[in-house]
Amino acid sequence: MTPVELSRTVLHAVRCAVDQGELNVTVPERVVVAPPGPGGCGDYATNVALQLARPAGQPPRRVAEVLRPYLARSEGVDDVEITGPGFLNIRLERSVSYAVVQRILEDGDRYGHSDALAGHVVELRVPYEVRAEVLADALIRIVGSQGGRVEVEHREPVNLRPVPAPEDPAPLGLDAARWALLHPAPHDRPRISAEHLVQRESNPLFRVRYAHARTRAVRRNAADLGFTAEPGPEDEATQTAPAHTALLAALADHPRVLARAAAHRTPHRLARHLVSVADAALVVLPAVLPCGEEKPSAAHRARLALAEAAGTVLAGGLSLLGIDAPDHL
Repeated sequence: MTPVELSRTVLHAVRCAVDQGELNVTVPERVVVAPPGPGGCGDYATNVALQLARPAGQPPRRVAEVLRPYLARSEGVDDVEITGPGFLNIRLERSVSYAVVQRILEDGDRYGHSDALAGHVVELRVPYEVRAEVLADALIRIVGSQGGRVEVEHREPVNLRPVPAPEDPAPLGLDAARWALLHPAPHDRPRISAEHLVQRESNPLFRVRYAHARTRAVRRNAADLGFTAEPGPEDEATQTAPAHTALLAALADHPRVLARAAAHRTPHRLARHLVSVADAALVVLPAVLPCGEEKPSAAHRARLALAEAAGTVLAGGLSLLGIDAPDHL
């Protein structure tokens, strides 16, 4: 279940509460569903109760208590907890999480692509400046992933003018130069320095490409041990591990991130999301392969499927940014 699908589930719970007369509000057009913040739990959280508290004339926590049973009975939802002033924290059934991995492996690099912008033409008017050109080039692919089309022109008045690069990024090489220009928000000043080339954890681009290369190495090692990826249940300890949950949540969030990056012309959303996926994957990867004399099991095949799904998302995201994802690093 993706965040988009889960947001529909939350809206359905609100509609049920309204129909039953437990809430007197207008059902909103959309609600935000995202990985839980500090103090949260589960796979996702939503602030819909805080959003509806004022129009309902009730405290947010009371609204959350009304919505909780409707949401908990929804298909694919395992449990719902209320935290803080009224956040609804949702834990999905494990089979739903496996379905995300299965979808990624089936869709490949096109996971997260949609036709939401089909027939829509985005007209970009950009100055003759390297950062503006790189952003426009990335948006051609990102908008295209959602079914839209981008037309780029160099004329006034411009409607895409990021803070220019302070110097020529070409000496960094193609991949690092593009990352240096795309990772900061358009209104932030990019840093053009050798820090984008260092092979250390302090370099976000290195972490993303290293995590991708590690997923490919794990797949090769698994093949040497005679087993392949197969989405399915893992051991209980792995299922509930925070890193495992964080990676699944980041992978499920990928379609939403792509859609927002396309709609708001913000490639940096995708770049920063890839860092989150990579950081979560690097914690999970050491547990994929059997240790010592341990034989490969269904749990190992499921972990390998999760690793391959992470690698697929990283490769697909980097490709949309115009950056190479090497199998060896």
